[in-house]
Amino acid sequence: MPARLAVIVGESGVLTDPRDMAAFVAEPRDVFHGRALCVVKPRTTEEVAAVLSLCNEAGVGVVPQGGNTGLVGGQTPDASGSQILLSLLKLDRIREIDVGSDAITVEAGVVLARAQEAAEAAGRYFPLSLAAEGSCTIGGNLSTNAGGVHVIAYGSARDLALGLEVVLADGRVLSNLSKLRKDNTGYDLTRLFIGAEGTLGVITAATLKLFPLPRARATAFVGLADPRAALDVLILAKARAGHALVAFELLPRIALDFLLRHGGGVRDPLAGPHPWYALIELASPAASGVEETLTDLLAEAVDKGLVADATLAASLEQRAGLWRLRELLPDMQKLEGGSIKHDVSVPLEHVPAFLAETSDLIAAHVPGARPVPFGHMGDGNIHYNVSQPVGADKQAFLARWGEVNELVHGVVKKYAGSISAEHGIGQLKRDLLPEVKDPVALDVMRAIKTALDPKGVLNPGKVL
Repeated sequence: MPARLAVIVGESGVLTDPRDMAAFVAEPRDVFHGRALCVVKPRTTEEVAAVLSLCNEAGVGVVPQGGNTGLVGGQTPDASGSQILLSLLKLDRIREIDVGSDAITVEAGVVLARAQEAAEAAGRYFPLSLAAEGSCTIGGNLSTNAGGVHVIAYGSARDLALGLEVVLADGRVLSNLSKLRKDNTGYDLTRLFIGAEGTLGVITAATLKLFPLPRARATAFVGLADPRAALDVLILAKARAGHALVAFELLPRIALDFLLRHGGGVRDPLAGPHPWYALIELASPAASGVEETLTDLLAEAVDKGLVADATLAASLEQRAGLWRLRELLPDMQKLEGGSIKHDVSVPLEHVPAFLAETSDLIAAHVPGARPVPFGHMGDGNIHYNVSQPVGADKQAFLARWGEVNELVHGVVKKYAGSISAEHGIGQLKRDLLPEVKDPVALDVMRAIKTALDPKGVLNPGKVL
């Protein structure tokens, strides 16, 4: 098989040495690691199509991969060594920027930060923003329906896509790189492939929405008594700022303690400690106005007793410093030992109750464990991470992953939430899906998978 693949992509486009493949077959946290028959690196959609046609004919599994930043093992092959890993990093052209249509067409291997930079160079804004934006790719973002910090204003990756180019399991190319905002000509095939994690087809290019470039931003870090106060501030911010509200991130005090302990130069932005914090940002294409709006809404929040203290970034450097608190948190938590992680969402009105009930359950069942719930409160997405008790054995704590999952996901289910808000299902949550997904929905998903990939060669063992 590697020799036949080399005919398609060239000798340099096929890796077979385990040392060369090592970086592709394990994900960053090394929770999932496998083996591959080879790593294939096509350069064009036509090469992807030829590779899939060959593998479909031979019944060889294909695991698509972008920047290898996924957190649920969706981009990692199994341990059999019989699957090929299809790296899309060489499909990295920005095909077109259409300022008049507010659209950009990029290939799947384009790194997210590069797409952002290309849009900005054209005087436009691409709002998808993630911690891994310097290495994650557009194809991976779409395949997992990535979220990030600006979902509250612009939606997730699915909401930012106008059209896709997708190679199907048998090698046929579905070309739907439309710039249209309205097109009611049958099923919405673009959305079908977004969030499918490469199990229905391999995304090779996408046309994405662009927006006016923000000319003014205002960022604040506020101290709060509890998540109920955070929700009330969020409601107030929506009422006063409208579409200018582009981010609303929630952090507990323990998160800031981790940052102060390990962050290397991180400083507490406020004069004293508070149980909870929110990072709030407004942005507008207008040259002024958002700072005044944020100042006024914070003053109103203080008058209503919702905010105990606040600081407003007075410079780009100060804004970057506030955002650094949020961006450093996942890495700083690693330094506190084992962490059992959850990527969940619940309706906004239930976020305070969810946080309170879950923390009580953790305290009762895993004494000493330290909940560190943080994330995108603006859209109800909480990364409910649980750090090990101080001085505990890391592996013994991590061995309770399933037990802690059950506790957290039980409360998520109670409030009609989701066990995967933005990371996907992959391998990590595949066996949990039947417990939370409507049986009819699962039947429909399986029927679609069978119709598009009857031999089951696309990302075997993921999602379903």
